[in-house]
Amino acid sequence: MIFKAVRDGRPYPDHGLTLKQWSEIPPRPIRIDQLITTKRELALDKLLAEDSTFYGDLFPHVVQWNGALYLEDGLHRALRAALQQRNQIHARVLVLA
Repeated sequence: MIFKAVRDGRPYPDHGLTLKQWSEIPPRPIRIDQLITTKRELALDKLLAEDSTFYGDLFPHVVQWNGALYLEDGLHRALRAALQQRNQIHARVLVLA
């Protein structure tokens, strides 16, 4: 299994962070098998695109809530890393109390 679990939606409360606020969180390494996705589907064309991060953040966004790590943004990047035999990615992690 690549991810710890696959969900459809976010179980945590809305945090309201903007892209600028996300960019202020320093990235840190996260094991891919500890992530719970918040999206059940992905677009294969985005997975295979070489410039998939051109318009977005280079690092995936993860929300830590109730001891679990939820992959909010960056599913394609995390899956691409797993397909390249990498077991961790660098992500920005927002800790919600």
